[in-house]
Amino acid sequence: MIWRRRLPAIGVVAALVAGGCSAVGPTPLAASPSASASVPAVPVPSPAASGAAAPPGASAGPVPSPAAARAGFAHIYLVVLENQEYGSIVGSADAPYLNGLIARYGLATAMYGVTHPSEPNYIALVSGDTQGVRDDGVHDLSAPSVFDQVEAAGRTWRVYAQGYPGACYAAATAPPVVDGPGQAGEYVRKHDPAISFTSISRSPSRCADIVGLAGFNPAAADLELIIPNQVNDMHSSSVRTGDQFLAAFLPSILTSPAFAAGSLLIVTFDEGTTDDHGGGHIATLLATPGMEPGTRFAATANHASVLRTVEDAWGMPPLGSAAAASPLPVTP
Repeated sequence: MIWRRRLPAIGVVAALVAGGCSAVGPTPLAASPSASASVPAVPVPSPAASGAAAPPGASAGPVPSPAAARAGFAHIYLVVLENQEYGSIVGSADAPYLNGLIARYGLATAMYGVTHPSEPNYIALVSGDTQGVRDDGVHDLSAPSVFDQVEAAGRTWRVYAQGYPGACYAAATAPPVVDGPGQAGEYVRKHDPAISFTSISRSPSRCADIVGLAGFNPAAADLELIIPNQVNDMHSSSVRTGDQFLAAFLPSILTSPAFAAGSLLIVTFDEGTTDDHGGGHIATLLATPGMEPGTRFAATANHASVLRTVEDAWGMPPLGSAAAASPLPVTP
C-alpha cells in the first residue's frame, strides 16, 4: 500500500521502507495476557494484512534518513471520538469545522478501527493489542503501555478525560458534569485506557496524570491524550455536537506556541459503524505546523499505526502489533 507524501522535508517520524511506504511487516505479535480477561487474547491485525487498495494517484515519497527519524515531535496530541464511519464525517455538512481542518492540514484516507465494541480499540491504541478485552467492561491489565514507554524515555504524558473525578477513580461511570468546552456529559472508564492498566491505577502518583479537561494545557506533557465525554465525543449525541466541541477545544492546541514548536495533532475515532477491516472505516485528521494543505495519507492503517507513530517519533520500541505496522508519515 503506497501513500502520497507532500510534506516539507523538515524531519520525519520514522524511516519508511525503501522505494515506497509499504505497510508490510512481520506477523502481528500475539496479545499479552490480560489480568482480568479469561477469553483468548485478540491481537491487533496488521494494516498490511488487510489487502486494501490505495486510492488512485497515490505515489511513494522520498526515503528519510535515520538522523531525520530521530527528530521527533515537541508534543503529540491525540483526540479520540466515537462511533462514526468515514463517510459520516468526511464531506459532511454536519462537521464543517473538522472538514475545514482536513482541508487545511491532512487526512488518513484508509484508517480503520480494530474491532467492536469501543474499549478494545482504546486498549489497542495505547498497548498494541486488545489484551483479551472483547467488551466494554471493567478490566485491570498488567501489560505494558505507551505510558510506560513515554516515562522510560524520559518524557511525560497526561490523559485529559472529560468529567474524570480524579483520585484514581476506577468506577465504570461518573455522573454528567460540565468540564471545559462543550456540553455536560458522562465520563466512562471504557474510553479512558490509562486507568485500565494496574501500573497506573494502583499508583496514586501515576494516576494523578489522568485529569479532567477544564485545566487543559497544551504544554503540560509530551504526549497528551484527550478523551471527551459521552456527549462531546459523538457517542450519545450527533456529529454536529461533536464538531462544535472540536471547534471550541482544538484552537487551544492549534494556536498554541507548543503546537507551533513542531508538534503533531491526531484526531481519530475508536471505531466506525461497519465491520470493514474489523472495526469500520474511520476518519483521521493529521496536523503539523508545516503540513501542506490538503495532504492525503493513503496507506492502510489502524490504531497500531498511530501507536507506532508515537513510538518511532521518540525512539521507543514498538509494542505488540505496532511492530508490524508502519507509522503515519508525518513530519514536525
